[in-house]
Amino acid sequence: MRSERYVQSHTIDSPLNDAIRVSRSMQPEFDGVAEVWFSSEQDLMEAMGTSEMQELSAELLQDEASFVDHTKSCAFIVQEREL
Repeated sequence: MRSERYVQSHTIDSPLNDAIRVSRSMQPEFDGVAEVWFSSEQDLMEAMGTSEMQELSAELLQDEASFVDHTKSCAFIVQEREL
């Protein structure tokens, strides 16, 4: 089972980032966000159990080591709600 979508969103250098952060007393932004989309949590769990996903995860971790500091990052499962 494959993910439906993989998206990387890279933070841009914009004065709007500073303005939003200051107006809400927020922490500095991350360099970006990566999203992996599945139809359901069940689909994700099934995919995680496949050898294909385990191999892909190992490759991803190796690649991430060159640009992600996992000790300063987070990962979480979400449910999208369109407003």
